Amino acid sequence: MTTIDLPNGEYTAVVDSIEDGLATVFFEQDGEEVGNTVIDPEELPADGQHADVILKVEICDGAIFSAQYEPDQTEARSNTAQERFDQLSQRPPSDNES
Repeated sequence: MTTIDLPNGEYTAVVDSIEDGLATVFFEQDGEEVGNTVIDPEELPADGQHADVILKVEICDGAIFSAQYEPDQTEARSNTAQERFDQLSQRPPSDNES
């Protein structure tokens, strides 16, 4: 089990990626990133073992005590990211671009 260097409490966890059998997870509190770690995906709920998923987690004594998949937040964040990408891809070229 991975030790997570965060105070006890509730966090929003964002699974950034899962590569080579390890999940990179970023933790947020009040909309601010407060830490990250690399853990075994098995420490996450089954429906939260893929990239770009949002989880509500409780950290207790340096470990994930509970984790719950948040499908609505996952979809909303995905839609926001797609909208940003779409806006950037539609911007007109600058004077230096042809």
